[in-house]
Amino acid sequence: MSKPGGGPTAAAAAAAAQKQKALLQRVDTDIANIVDNLNLLVNIARVNDPPVRNAQESFQMEIRAARMVQAADSLLKLVSELKQTAIFSGFASLNENVERRIGEFNRLEESTDRLLERVGGEVAASLKELETHYYSSVQRTNCQ
Repeated sequence: MSKPGGGPTAAAAAAAAQKQKALLQRVDTDIANIVDNLNLLVNIARVNDPPVRNAQESFQMEIRAARMVQAADSLLKLVSELKQTAIFSGFASLNENVERRIGEFNRLEESTDRLLERVGGEVAASLKELETHYYSSVQRTNCQ
């Protein structure tokens, strides 16, 4: 049995907390990228007279839109990763519960076996005592 605060359970909890922190940082970064690029995209979207400036702004808008798409794609990958983690961690906890229950049933089986052995010994001793008493009884010897 593992010690409280140590062992595989504590290590798994620490790893899960670290992974959660990394995922939250990714979410914050991706959302910040989307918001920043959207703000810049709206600021660039003004119509100006010089055609050269409009071409530059158009190019900048394309870049900002591409960055927004990349950030949104990153968020979608994150959602997929979270779904997979939920599925696999569900299986892991299910397996852990099954292993725990198997251990409980094995202990119960052992205690039941010991109890049956003790009861069987007591029954055998009582039966032997009854047989001895019967065969040495006065009634048995008088009936013959």
